[in-house]
Amino acid sequence: MLPAAFEYASPGTLDEALALLDQHADDGKVLAGGQSLIPLLKLRLASPAFLVDINRIPDLDVLEERDGALVIGALVRHKTAERSSLLANRYAVLAEAAPQVADPLVRNRGTLAGSLAHADPSGDWGSVMLAVDAEFVLRSRSGSRTVKARDFFSGPFSTLLQPNEILTEIRIPARRGPTGGAYLKLERKVGDFATVGVAIQLQMDDGKVGTAGIALTAVGPQNIKATEAEAALKGQTLNDKVIKEAGQLAAKAAEPRADLRGSEAYKRNVVRIFTERGLKRAYERARGGG
Repeated sequence: MLPAAFEYASPGTLDEALALLDQHADDGKVLAGGQSLIPLLKLRLASPAFLVDINRIPDLDVLEERDGALVIGALVRHKTAERSSLLANRYAVLAEAAPQVADPLVRNRGTLAGSLAHADPSGDWGSVMLAVDAEFVLRSRSGSRTVKARDFFSGPFSTLLQPNEILTEIRIPARRGPTGGAYLKLERKVGDFATVGVAIQLQMDDGKVGTAGIALTAVGPQNIKATEAEAALKGQTLNDKVIKEAGQLAAKAAEPRADLRGSEAYKRNVVRIFTERGLKRAYERARGGG
């Protein structure tokens, strides 16, 4: 199928883009990488009358530490995250997730912010952002607001992002002290939707868990933050018993549905195993400085 007819604009500034979105709030869409939007257009699952292409806008491709946070701009592509030495050296969970997103063709054009705005419950970045306690800067013509990742996702393919807003920045607390992360993903083949994914982030404090982030991919109507498992880890010395309990609590938090990729019981078990493996991997990285 071919997309329905639409008007197209490629503004050179963010203010111009926001003005266009304000003008076409009821029938406009933002185009960044297009790896989620274009298939929807071709299948006519989405038929916006106006596309606002933001690729010409400067300074939206920033990936740097600034003002106590890792800042990821709206035009940072998956491949940039995959190749970033900053992420490889300091943000292991992001570095590990990036090469597991879809396939190389998608990673070349797709953006982290676009993936988050699409809010596919099988999307990898949603879980990563929940685990690292990210926040998102949403800009409109009337100003900006900051939303925590845990509040951003409201359901399958649904977020708090308004039609006249652009997700301009992702902000992640800058790494301080012994920190480690991991992302584990099960898929049938490269480029397939995830069967299960688990994101882990640990901040250690004097040999014990200061804070823990655990989030789940593809086992619910949206990416899931395993809050009970996180709480059970806080203040604990990581040993086999503590890790096992966290794995069980993470599996309990999952809301999987049986499909061609596996039964509910199978997916819960993968969540448990991946949580245990991820915690051990993240802990080793925290101890080793990575």
